[in-house]
Amino acid sequence: MGLRIAGRTEGAEGLSFPDISGELKSAMPDLRGRLLANESLAPLTWFRVGGPAQILFTPADENDLAYVLSKLPTSIPVYVVGVGSNLIVRDGGVEGVVVRLSPKGFGDVKAEGDAVRAGTAVLDKRVAEVAAAANIGGLEFYFGIPGTIGGALRMNAGANGGETKDVLIEATGISRDGRKQTFSNADMKFVYRNSGVDPSVVFTSALFRGYIADAEKIRARMNEVQTHRETAQPIREKTGGSTFKNPPGHSAWKLVDAAGCRCLKIGGAQVSEMHCNFLINTGDATGHDIETLGETVRARVKQHSGVELQWEIKRIGKA
Repeated sequence: MGLRIAGRTEGAEGLSFPDISGELKSAMPDLRGRLLANESLAPLTWFRVGGPAQILFTPADENDLAYVLSKLPTSIPVYVVGVGSNLIVRDGGVEGVVVRLSPKGFGDVKAEGDAVRAGTAVLDKRVAEVAAAANIGGLEFYFGIPGTIGGALRMNAGANGGETKDVLIEATGISRDGRKQTFSNADMKFVYRNSGVDPSVVFTSALFRGYIADAEKIRARMNEVQTHRETAQPIREKTGGSTFKNPPGHSAWKLVDAAGCRCLKIGGAQVSEMHCNFLINTGDATGHDIETLGETVRARVKQHSGVELQWEIKRIGKA
């Protein structure tokens, strides 16, 4: 028997949450996806840090997702993760259900005239590739974003002069009560690095509008985007993408650099030398190290320039 601590059980595997997977499966006899209890989330994030999910749910498809959400008690919180490229999972783990959409159920992508339709588990880069193969321009910026379409919708992802709000026609999603909904571009209420759709909605697919263009020009633009990433960002490190949003009239990295934070280190976390709006796990960082480093940078920038940086990276779970 383990020692009960603050609602969790301390055993050989470390901190874990009460196992509610059996109860949930009993209440969902038609479940077709996977429900896993106390599943580590660290391997699912680019930082490779963080505690477990109380329940990790991988739905079989959109109907399975809708079914589970409709049966799930409203008292149980729901979070969605993609490939974890812009995410810190705190060391205490995530209480509730973490939904991870798989390419098998949400990975379809195809060109339709001058548009591209994609499931939300599709990599942003893959959307750019499918568009290019169909001579569709306007989506090249996705080639430089290391996330999934689900994250792009939620965060109005952008790079190299383009943003999701510029190209989205409509998105579909499942609400917390299991209803399927369609959102127009206006319904998404896009702002800089965010959307105004209820956070409990799980996006499942999207339709993007491009334009028919010269194939060589599309490929040249994609090469520019890729070259910029490789030469300006620490893409071969355990990182999480851009840490802070660019404040109006400022570049976050310049503010961080001016405050003397380039290469600043706390525990196993460090501000990247290559691009100081990136934090990296040098090998043995914890979620606490990375978040503490980010907060330290914010405090130093505030003291130096008076500008209060806002996190772009999402942070979930218990400290």
